[in-house]
Amino acid sequence: MTELNRALAGAAEKGIISAHQVSDLEAYLTDRGISFGPVAADAVDRDDVALDACAAEDSEQPRFVRGFHDILITIGVVVVLIGLWGLGGPFATLPVIVVLAEILVRRQRLALPSVALTLALVHWVAMATYAVLSGHRDEWHPQTLALTYLAAFPIPLALFYWRYRVPLALAGLVLSIASIAVMSVVSALDSGFGINVASDDYISLLPPILLIGALGVFAVAMRYDVSDPQRVTSRSDTAFWLHLTAAPALLYSMMGLVFMPNSGGTWWDGQASFGQAVAAILIVALFMLAGLVIDRRAFVTSGLLSLGGAVWTMLSKSGASLDSYVFVAFAVVGVTVLFIGIFWQRLRRVVMNLLPAGITTRLHAAS
Repeated sequence: MTELNRALAGAAEKGIISAHQVSDLEAYLTDRGISFGPVAADAVDRDDVALDACAAEDSEQPRFVRGFHDILITIGVVVVLIGLWGLGGPFATLPVIVVLAEILVRRQRLALPSVALTLALVHWVAMATYAVLSGHRDEWHPQTLALTYLAAFPIPLALFYWRYRVPLALAGLVLSIASIAVMSVVSALDSGFGINVASDDYISLLPPILLIGALGVFAVAMRYDVSDPQRVTSRSDTAFWLHLTAAPALLYSMMGLVFMPNSGGTWWDGQASFGQAVAAILIVALFMLAGLVIDRRAFVTSGLLSLGGAVWTMLSKSGASLDSYVFVAFAVVGVTVLFIGIFWQRLRRVVMNLLPAGITTRLHAAS
């Protein structure tokens, strides 16, 4: 590391510039032959550690919390909406959501309140639609009812995003469209071929259908990710929310492919085999590797429950006592989280170095 690298690392540590900007600036100056003499080896080690720490903090920072002011305003928003919902129901809350969005989101551009108001809109649509459709539960087919329910979400979310440009609203719009597509396939199989995927005979068809829908959401998330590899625009925030929903959807649809042969059993009900537990661990490991490649921690956190369940199953099949394998499962999950979290940047550099440049140049840079 040169004296210039040391200065840049110090600037990143103090928050003057971000860690990924350090990498970009170093590459820019190196291309132009700008460098200084080497520094002491112990300084190199200290600066490398500092830069890794800053990079780990900076590599995935969705901009929805900007200070305690945002938190204070969000508390007020939540409390007011809960109170109005209790007093006047949905008719009283929708106008307030719109007014607050005009003030807090469109004018003041507050980040966390925009998330809260988006979630409030989703809740309003969900409850209002349920109230309207509840009177038709005995008349309509369950799948028609579900499809109609899901169809109520895209237009409000699209209008909310068009007006206020909240990334969560756009992510919700994509997710609602994907949900409608999945439900449409399920409904078409039932009406066209008499295949009810909720029945025991055809339940194994449900995981691949869900997997295709989840892959669609993941593809859209990656489209936003690669369009902003430096993660400086709202497209990165949209990708964050999409990955947050795509990761568990992908994981549990793949888990369904493994565990559906148990007639819907799971890894904690005693029906899973040792081989299925191993398959679950391999799937979780694959997701963690994918998270390192695309620099999205949602792919790590979404697999923790499955990892614990798989370890639980493997130990229970080996005849260990309950007291042993419960705490061992917790310990394994905890150690895994700490190891990946502490060494995130170093692990990511190792993984990225193994990939071709055509892939790594389109992803968020490994600091």
